[in-house]
Amino acid sequence: MTDAETMTRVARWFSAARSAVALTGAGISTESGIPDFRSPGGVWSKYRPVYFDEFLQSAEARHEYWCQKSEAHREFAAARPNAGHHVVAEWEESGRIRGVVTQNIDELHQQAGSRRVLELHGTARRAACLDCSARFDIEPFIAKFLADNLVPDCPECGGRLKHATISFGQTLPMNVLMEAVRWSCEADLMLVVGSSLMVTPAADLPREAKAYGARLVIINRDATPVDSLADATLRGSIGDVLGQIAAAM
Repeated sequence: MTDAETMTRVARWFSAARSAVALTGAGISTESGIPDFRSPGGVWSKYRPVYFDEFLQSAEARHEYWCQKSEAHREFAAARPNAGHHVVAEWEESGRIRGVVTQNIDELHQQAGSRRVLELHGTARRAACLDCSARFDIEPFIAKFLADNLVPDCPECGGRLKHATISFGQTLPMNVLMEAVRWSCEADLMLVVGSSLMVTPAADLPREAKAYGARLVIINRDATPVDSLADATLRGSIGDVLGQIAAAM
């Protein structure tokens, strides 16, 4: 079956779906200029990530964390939603999909207009205090760190401040994860976009959807460990593929 035939078939499934869900990963944001953390040139290819317990226990680790995050922030802050983000947002607005479960921390879905977004790994556009739970816009704290090379403290309580993201060794927000599982179990169509499906628990969501009877469509640059369960797989530019599916509907 050709890609065009597959897209037409997927478009038919979308038209018939009553509870479709999109699961997105780094691949949808690379087309906005944000490097995949694991790719050459990504943060993890240059630095050893700071684990959550290290951040909690060591002032030196907190300084290294802010060094890494401040460097990554330059490309991240300049990124804008691409065609793929806009198609997904339009599908939500028109009722084609229930919402988006994302592994991304860039808020590009929200900038494109998506309103129902479950952020499994949090957001790097916010700072969160680990001691009083206050949250703030991240920009002033990045600027402060770059200006004086000192780790910022929480303005509310003086506590430990970090990005509102999930670090290695940190527990995912249970309420967000449980809602993502519920969406997956209730879905009749799950569209995986730009995820390698290598990291759990996100990688388990398509399996949950399939187990409860959903059709599974995977759009990704490379093969994934879940491809054998998929009803359809598509390769290529995510923006182009999503645009062609939208046109076929």
